[in-house]
Amino acid sequence: MQTRKLGNSDLEVSALGLGCMGMSFSYGPPKDRAEMTALLRAAVDRGVTFFDTAEVYGPFTNEDLVGEALAPFRKQLVIATKFGFDLSGPDHRPGAAPLNSRPDHIKRAVEGSLKRLRTDVIDLYYQHRVDPNVPMEDVAGAVRELIAQGKVKHFGLSEAGVGTIRRAHAVQPVAALQSEYSLWHRKPEAEVIPALEELGIGLVPYSPLGKGFLTGKIDATATFDSGDFRSTLPRFAPGALKANQALIDLLSRMGQRKEATPAQIALAWLLAQKPWIAPIPGTTKLGRLDENLGSLSVDLTPDDLRDIDAAAANITVQGARYPERLEQMTGR
Repeated sequence: MQTRKLGNSDLEVSALGLGCMGMSFSYGPPKDRAEMTALLRAAVDRGVTFFDTAEVYGPFTNEDLVGEALAPFRKQLVIATKFGFDLSGPDHRPGAAPLNSRPDHIKRAVEGSLKRLRTDVIDLYYQHRVDPNVPMEDVAGAVRELIAQGKVKHFGLSEAGVGTIRRAHAVQPVAALQSEYSLWHRKPEAEVIPALEELGIGLVPYSPLGKGFLTGKIDATATFDSGDFRSTLPRFAPGALKANQALIDLLSRMGQRKEATPAQIALAWLLAQKPWIAPIPGTTKLGRLDENLGSLSVDLTPDDLRDIDAAAANITVQGARYPERLEQMTGR
């Protein structure tokens, strides 16, 4: 397994991690726990060392699954989780549950995460979304205390804007930013990625396969039930799905050239952008895990990358990636 370091930190991870959210949350009903345990352990067997979860996934059940499944291998792995939502109310969905990054709340949240993850230290602890009601200096200071206490190793942010990243980094070095980044969401390239490079912060792209779209298995006729998060996303409306097939056509053409699938090309493209990028594609299927890991063997030459960028420049992705209320929680 290839490994990468996240920015200037000493945090070394497998070049591809595994996003675990969909095993318990967001993409329909929770999956069978025994099957997901087997999948997580299969990922370890294949050399994956980087696993991503959050207390809000479930809530709590995804951390518990990850903690139990990975306990036998804990010392060789990097486990990342997230804080920042108040989960004491009846609605636990991100965007519905209120934000809460007050230092006292962070210190309570970490104890629950440590218990569910069956560990005495969290390798990478992200603020899930920036809380506009709590100064970033207070958030970073609280995590700095947790690091001093040995409960956390590294501090991360998720979907934060450049100004916030700089403020946090000045108080406690940020090891990684987790944000959506892929061929169908390239907004981070404008300001965020240059700032991360300047500051020596790694990037962990979530949804690197566009919530499944970039696999090429979702066409304009696809439907999603009410328990699937994608049913609420403008980018997955029928008209947008039809228009965005142009991106799949591009990935398929390059895939034919490289004897690779669209998903493998999409991941290989991401990996080729910067050596400190470590995507975390999620899956609930062993075949998809193996397909994703196959992207590590796809060599995109400079000419290939230029061809992809030139073709992508002629494609305008249709549909907002989130409903407005969720989009407002990003880039702060």
